[in-house]
Amino acid sequence: MVRILLTTLGLLFLLGLLGAGGALYVFQKFGQDLPEHAQLADYEPPVMTRIHAGDGRLLAEYAIQKRVFVPLAAMPKRVVNAFLAAEDKNFYEHIGIDPMGVARAVVVNIKNIGKDRRMVGASTITQQVAKNFLLTNEVSWKRKIKEAILALRIEKALPKKRILELYLNEIYLGYGAYGVAAAALNYFDKSLDQLSIEEVAYLAALPKAPNNYHPRKKYGAAVIRRNWVIDRMQLGGFIEADAANAAKERPLTTYSRSETQFVQAPFFAEDVRRELAGKYGEEDLYNGGLSVRTTLDPKLQDIANKVLRRGLIAYDQRHGWRGPVAQLAADTRLNLPGDWKRAITSVPRPKGLHDWPLAVVLDLEADYAHIGLEDGARGKIPLRELAWARAWIKGQKRGAKVKKPGDVLSVGDLIAVEAVVADVNEEPYPEGFYGLRQIPDIDGGLVAIDPHTGRVLAMVGGYSYERSQFNRVMQAHRQPGSAFKPFVYLAALDQGFTPSTLILDAPFVIDQGPGLPKWRPANYAKKFYGPSTMRLGIEKSRNLMTVRLAQTIGMEQIAEYAERFNIVDKMAQTLAMSLGAGETTLMRLTAGYAMLVNGGKQITPTLIDRIQDRDGRTVFRHDNRRCKNCRERFWERQSAPQIADERKQLTDPASAFQIVSMLEGVVERGTGVRVKKVGKPLAGKTGTTNQERDTWFVGFSPDLAVGVFAAFDTPLPLGRRETGSSVSAPIFRDFMIEALADKPSIPFRIPPGVRMVRINARTGLLARNGDRDVILEAFKPGTEPTGESQILEGQSWSPGGGGVSSASGTGGLF
Repeated sequence: MVRILLTTLGLLFLLGLLGAGGALYVFQKFGQDLPEHAQLADYEPPVMTRIHAGDGRLLAEYAIQKRVFVPLAAMPKRVVNAFLAAEDKNFYEHIGIDPMGVARAVVVNIKNIGKDRRMVGASTITQQVAKNFLLTNEVSWKRKIKEAILALRIEKALPKKRILELYLNEIYLGYGAYGVAAAALNYFDKSLDQLSIEEVAYLAALPKAPNNYHPRKKYGAAVIRRNWVIDRMQLGGFIEADAANAAKERPLTTYSRSETQFVQAPFFAEDVRRELAGKYGEEDLYNGGLSVRTTLDPKLQDIANKVLRRGLIAYDQRHGWRGPVAQLAADTRLNLPGDWKRAITSVPRPKGLHDWPLAVVLDLEADYAHIGLEDGARGKIPLRELAWARAWIKGQKRGAKVKKPGDVLSVGDLIAVEAVVADVNEEPYPEGFYGLRQIPDIDGGLVAIDPHTGRVLAMVGGYSYERSQFNRVMQAHRQPGSAFKPFVYLAALDQGFTPSTLILDAPFVIDQGPGLPKWRPANYAKKFYGPSTMRLGIEKSRNLMTVRLAQTIGMEQIAEYAERFNIVDKMAQTLAMSLGAGETTLMRLTAGYAMLVNGGKQITPTLIDRIQDRDGRTVFRHDNRRCKNCRERFWERQSAPQIADERKQLTDPASAFQIVSMLEGVVERGTGVRVKKVGKPLAGKTGTTNQERDTWFVGFSPDLAVGVFAAFDTPLPLGRRETGSSVSAPIFRDFMIEALADKPSIPFRIPPGVRMVRINARTGLLARNGDRDVILEAFKPGTEPTGESQILEGQSWSPGGGGVSSASGTGGLF
């Protein structure tokens, strides 16, 4: 008996040694070259980057995996308990592997031998973390061994709560959802704390195979699996029996995720994306979980979107009808007029239609065109809504007046239309009336900047982002024409000239040397006006006066001012540059104007106020000034904190105000008079280049700088008399009407030392009794008119006589 007992003990001991040796061999063989598990201690799951407007509304999201990371401490207990009950009830007791679970899996897999069934596992949550983060999805016993080894190591390296947090935020649950928070939104359109028992149970049923429990395609299997999880929750003591039974009785109902409401600013968002990618790289942009607060003002952005589009359409309609999207009548496969819906779907929808529906012309009468719309409805286009659609002729000209719908349209034409409720005279139309529309060939941009901080409040880079992602605010380098002139006049004011200085407006010729034509700049009206004040020169945009002034003060000075105000990086020192022949962008020019109205302080345009990392730490702030006592918790009648103004002074504040006052005259009496309709203090300058290829209007109120540019992307003439005054200024005007509608009327701020003196606007001399055209002019102390005045006449040059050659075109016209 003793011998038998000793033999048995010996065999057991030997088996134990063999088992231990086998285990050591397995750990030695499969434990080599495994991924480094310690990295999980610092692992941060990929999280989407979110871009917010200035008021917190969502502007854009960037991610490869749509994941919302939620710390374990912030997760509802019900959610955590459901996954523990379904996936690993012994999670807090085991060491990374569950021996009893392994034993059960072994028995089941032995029974399934020869039955062509997939092997089942007994993976703990820790093992799933090892597989999801460090291994592949390969189904093999070798992978299971590696998974077990890694699980043991992970349990030693990380606390249980960290392991569970990684699991619940990383696991894929179908419907494109990574992590439980994203799954709650995608399946039920709820946050985690809003989920019911049956809903958390369904999510906990998904980790093994989300596609096998699809809530619609495999509803029966999904309900069975969900109810099984509910039973496990009850057995684990997480819910009461009554609650479990009630939950199992409820149907499995999912809800489409509410469409996220984005602020519509695609050009702005794309520029932010580029800046983030440049600053942090693509990896952090799409996986880093950045939270970006931008400078965008959604209200101003909506206005900008609307007025730019409206202004470009207005120009386009002034130049006629270029024809239908397509002509369908000749297609014998289509049964017109009866089958117009199929006819419309047979043609690709043009990009840039926005919300305009497509329609087919079904019939033509003397006063109406009958149309069939893509939604199956019928409508009419009255003759009055076709009046603009005279045939387009090369050179932006138009054909004969429209007398009947047949002059414009033919049966079978596929066209864009827009519902109209009244004609141009406010006479109401019956329901079902439409106007003819076409996508403009012209394009443009609009940007609005806070002149005191450089914060970009609104930006539209084109008529349609869908049609073209080219941003005409940031990327279009074009000649600004006369919109550059304020910086020529500013350089002169800093050298002692005044707004009342007289400059000769007369022919000006430069001999450029043998074999080259003479350079003869001219005014837009091709007239000469004799001695005129500097103010009048800028108000009426006189080219000849500007060239004489630039010649007198020197192009090296003007180039330095252009570079100082960041209009250009390097300006050629030729006289043509004084008329705006040097290329720049709308953003740079508008920022330059902003630095005029803010008193000559340097600003840097920015789209981003603040960037925070995934943990809420601020990693970038546009305004880095320190504010002592700004974080006081209580007000105890202490003074408001003072923040230092660290902006660099670029010019004399008095000179800056003189330019602002002169540009205010442009709106009151000059080329920008269309803007006067706003009815509030505004200043600005038109710009038009040779042959009307580029049109600009850049201006400001005391606290808002706005720039508008409009032209063809491939520079072409816009047509006779299409200037900055007729194309861009109305867009600026309409923007300001809405942007300033609820703002008080604030005059431009006069800096200390400036004297406002009554003068005769025509002569520049002190006003006398009975004078007409009397204005208040801004002067620096000691520069007021004395009754005597000299006329700046300039001189013609030749290369042999020295000076600056001007081989370029004139650049600015109006």
